[in-house]
Amino acid sequence: MSERKILNESMGVGVSVGGASLESIGIQLQSSMLQLKGLYLSPDGRGVDYGRIKESEEFNRYREIAKTLTTVDVMKESNEEQRKAFFINVYNSLTIHGLVDADVLPSSVLEMKGFWRNTCYNIGGYILSLDDIEHGILRCNRPHPSDETTPLFSSTDERLKLSLSSFDPRLHFALVCGAKSCPAIQVYSANKLERALNGATRNFCSQEVVIDVANRKVTLSKLFLWYFKDFGSTVEELLAWVSNYLDDNKDINYLLNDVSNINIEYKDYDWLINKL
Repeated sequence: MSERKILNESMGVGVSVGGASLESIGIQLQSSMLQLKGLYLSPDGRGVDYGRIKESEEFNRYREIAKTLTTVDVMKESNEEQRKAFFINVYNSLTIHGLVDADVLPSSVLEMKGFWRNTCYNIGGYILSLDDIEHGILRCNRPHPSDETTPLFSSTDERLKLSLSSFDPRLHFALVCGAKSCPAIQVYSANKLERALNGATRNFCSQEVVIDVANRKVTLSKLFLWYFKDFGSTVEELLAWVSNYLDDNKDINYLLNDVSNINIEYKDYDWLINKL
């Protein structure tokens, strides 16, 4: 994938053609995603039947909804929570759309060159890739992990106005990249976003955080390594953040009494496609 691929481009590329509200299109998107999730995802949300989705009428209907994203006015009558839920859902659905549309589904998402940089939707006239949505909008225009100094959107980029103003680290456990080690796929709504993000974070941490008190060792997902600065500036701040989302945090709090003597290890990340 060497060039940007706009998966909903039939209604025009780079030109806003309407002003439909984010809320109205967001509801349609949520409804379609919930239908696909119920039919073609594993009960835990971590496996996707891409083959069956590709041949389904439900996905054909989803494609039509994706086309209407070209008409949305993201800033019209919407607040920050609505935009956050909207772009989380768009990111996850664009990931699935990109993998379903692949000529040949590879064994690993890493085999799809430039997948996150080049898989795009036209949203209200703005061409937005997976990277643009994650780092430019949801992470409040923070640098990509591969570049620790340069914000994704330049100061003259018109898409900068779409960036959220308040950063929420919990989004890392709501976004799905198509790999087996990714968080579970959920569908988010603005009026239940706080509870849903807490639940997604707790669910991920319960599976990916291992505490060995005897050896003073904490094992974490590599998401915490790649996005270390999103959780704090020190190991102590990172682990203190994690402790808030563990059902039983007495062990990690015990270790935090002497943070200088904690061993941090990171699990290998399984990049194999999360297919059923």
